[in-house]
Amino acid sequence: MFRQRPPARVWASEVASHVIIGNGPAGVVAAETLRRADPQAEITLIGDEAEPPYSRMAIPYLLIGKIGEAGTYLRKDADHFERLRIRLVHGRVKALATDARTVCLVDGRVLAYDCALIATGAHPVRPPIPGIDSANVLTCWTLADARAIAATVTPGARVLQMGAGFIGCIIMESLAARGPRLTVVEMGDRMVPRMMDEVAGAMIRRWCEEKGVSVRTGRRVVAIVAAGEALLLTLDDGETIEVDVLITATGVKPNIDFLAGSDVTVAAGVIVDDAMQTSVAGVYAAGDVAEAVEFGTGRRVVNAIQPDAVEQARIAALNMAGQPATVPGTFVFNVLDTLGLISASFGQWQGVAGGETAQLLDEAEYRYLRLAFAGDQLVGANSIGHTEHIGVLRGLIQGRVRLGEWKARLLANPLQLSEAYLARGLAVAH
Repeated sequence: MFRQRPPARVWASEVASHVIIGNGPAGVVAAETLRRADPQAEITLIGDEAEPPYSRMAIPYLLIGKIGEAGTYLRKDADHFERLRIRLVHGRVKALATDARTVCLVDGRVLAYDCALIATGAHPVRPPIPGIDSANVLTCWTLADARAIAATVTPGARVLQMGAGFIGCIIMESLAARGPRLTVVEMGDRMVPRMMDEVAGAMIRRWCEEKGVSVRTGRRVVAIVAAGEALLLTLDDGETIEVDVLITATGVKPNIDFLAGSDVTVAAGVIVDDAMQTSVAGVYAAGDVAEAVEFGTGRRVVNAIQPDAVEQARIAALNMAGQPATVPGTFVFNVLDTLGLISASFGQWQGVAGGETAQLLDEAEYRYLRLAFAGDQLVGANSIGHTEHIGVLRGLIQGRVRLGEWKARLLANPLQLSEAYLARGLAVAH
């Protein structure tokens, strides 16, 4: 899509200079991949938080008490980046000057690059609700947020969480483990509405309620008023709830504001081709900030999951080092642990026009499996409780396996997934 010649400055110098904006999982993997691919390159990794590079996905484990803060660090050895000659820079990027090939920081520093990687991730959406800036209205995104939650979400505390999407459910589990009186409000008609169908969303809600979490779907907070040390929340149906802490988990958006005025094309995120290159030669993007083509549909999506982020980063880094590589398409795939109930969604789980579906439901045992087909290919699935099929489902869908006569067998009995994969998937692979 954006194929262009390599950056001119690399031609003029034997030592390439790479700048990576963002030091989360994508940034770290990109830096390490670059070092392996180009032992002589100058590599700079920029992060805007004071802590060493860490994983946001580890924060729930920190709040539950399974790890300390050091356990969230992406690399455990203090001298890891120094040994790899990866320069860590603490600062916030103000602008990317693509004509001059420089990265401009808020504090006035300017870093030159031959190739740059945008791996700035995303930030929590703060809904425009009156009173949203009140004390004890918290997000759960950074280590600083985790410290604030640890100080306020204590046993017996009255806590309301706004949002029950994928990230919201992960946060909910870490909150519930701290022993508060927890209420969850989700504006969608079910829990995890962008990952699960109505049957699955309702099952997850019932599970949460049986675990002691009060859940309201199809509702939203419309006002927040401080009431002494408490917060008085008003929902859109007029209900009022008094809480000690309000957690916002209403989604995230890519960090792209610093690209305003640059030549880098953005939409919901940074538009990239299959080499993870942006509209500007020598500038790449990966992770939660990248808007790539979705596997199977051809639509552009921001697929904010860590496995995709690190694979995109690896591919981007190889191209930055002059080793051509491509991503076949971002694959929408989520596995969620909600208070011990494992659910998963794959690909086009909603189904496709003219396609057929197969479904198994066991409400009493919290088991659900729904398969979506296009022709004789499996293109999507929802699963609860059927953890033994997760790898097979991904293999069949991502492998675009032609099921032939096995489609009719799966329509009659979806539990024959492993047999179908052994008969068709492995046969195709060999």
